Amino acid sequence: MVLFQLCLLRPLLLGQRNLCGLWLGRESFIPARCPTKTHHCHSNNFGFGHYSTSSAITGVRERTLIAVKPDGVQRRLVGQIVQRFEQRGFKLVGLKMLKASEDLLSQHYQELKKKDFFPYLLCYMSSSPLVIMVWEGHNVVQTSRMMVGSTNPAEAHPGTVRGDFGIHVSRNVVHASDSVEGAQREIQLWFNHTELIDWDCCDHSSTTRS
Repeated sequence: MVLFQLCLLRPLLLGQRNLCGLWLGRESFIPARCPTKTHHCHSNNFGFGHYSTSSAITGVRERTLIAVKPDGVQRRLVGQIVQRFEQRGFKLVGLKMLKASEDLLSQHYQELKKKDFFPYLLCYMSSSPLVIMVWEGHNVVQTSRMMVGSTNPAEAHPGTVRGDFGIHVSRNVVHASDSVEGAQREIQLWFNHTELIDWDCCDHSSTTRS
């Protein structure tokens, strides 16, 4: 038994690598996953590290508005839709459920006012609660549009929200902002600044500047 214990201790005494890190002599120890000089870890109350790096990705704080339409709410698809955006790595910074007024919807769909179907659109969108969300992340507007799929579910690819859940062009489950400027306008329309929460996300910390 004594001989076995000495065999286990010998690598440590000789300054060799162990399972937890790298030994440099008998007194110095460097953890195996120690942050480099370009990453400074500051612990917070939740136990997650916040990292600052000089190679931050620009545009990571871009935001978009995603709305689950009445058909999505009625069919209880909200959870599955939220899950897709969370799994994609985006950060939820705003969420509300409401029954929208026709006035609010008219402002939201202002570019469609001259369309023949506009009155029917307002009637349908105000017929049931909506779930309105603001998501934040790198290139979130364009990526969300790809995740949502074509306006007409018949043309949407499998794996997209509309490709998997959409029934008809008038029942296509979700709305997604079509541009960064459009997203800013829609977010201001549906949310006031106190309803949006800036919070530190542990897996976003390596792509943002402190």
